Amino acid sequence: MATGRTHRPATRSRGIPEATVARLPLYLRALTALSERSVPTVSSEELAAAAGVNSAKLRKDFSYLGSYGTRGVGYDVEYLVYQISRELGLTQDWPVVIVGIGNLGAALANYGGFASRGFRVAALIDADPAMAGKPVAGIAVQHTDELEDIIQGNGVSIGVIATPAGAAQQVCDRLVAAGVTSILNFAPTVLTVPDGVDVRKVDLSIELQILAFHEQRKAGEETTPGAGTPAAAADRAAAVAAAESAALTGESAAITGDRKGPDGDVPAVMPA
Repeated sequence: MATGRTHRPATRSRGIPEATVARLPLYLRALTALSERSVPTVSSEELAAAAGVNSAKLRKDFSYLGSYGTRGVGYDVEYLVYQISRELGLTQDWPVVIVGIGNLGAALANYGGFASRGFRVAALIDADPAMAGKPVAGIAVQHTDELEDIIQGNGVSIGVIATPAGAAQQVCDRLVAAGVTSILNFAPTVLTVPDGVDVRKVDLSIELQILAFHEQRKAGEETTPGAGTPAAAADRAAAVAAAESAALTGESAAITGDRKGPDGDVPAVMPA
């Protein structure tokens, strides 16, 4: 099986728009669920509803993959799973290191969905000497002093940072210097990386704040006279559109890029 360091996905070179790339994991998640139920084909409308997009956008996205479906039949589920997995690079073996094995890091290490999607946890790393040698998810934790050797020895190009905020930038710098070119950051801080390094930021507190905004707005609508008028509905639609636009541009999304890579900033979603 190919490894992540020797083979890179061909998605960008094929000219697939980044917005389409960001939706591919959503389609894959929906298709995987259909495959597990032994559903052979699916219409664009059904798949779009399952993925949370409109069918016209789905058909446009699939046209970049060379998939157009069959009129009256729909799309072949298994073939689409293969096509999307190939475009996302999930038919390869991607060794991943997780740095920071506290509660969050341990939970990530125990996540069972990595292996089935092409990701292999190659090492768990922590700065606490007391953690060294302790097994987490069947993997012995290693000290940060060994970080560079671990990355180079395992051919790692993807690193996950689950450290406290104060340690995240230093860890990031060491990962990049050792050859890591993609980072998933769970630390509550913005990381600075050089061009060519992609960073995705997962911030659960921001996501909760967005939900709080919507809850407050709904509560206000219930108590405000005229909330059910057409004008009020238009105001609500504009507010929601503005919030969604901000989320997609990385201003308030739970999963955003801290720094643009060579092809720009893209929301990313890991299939559940």
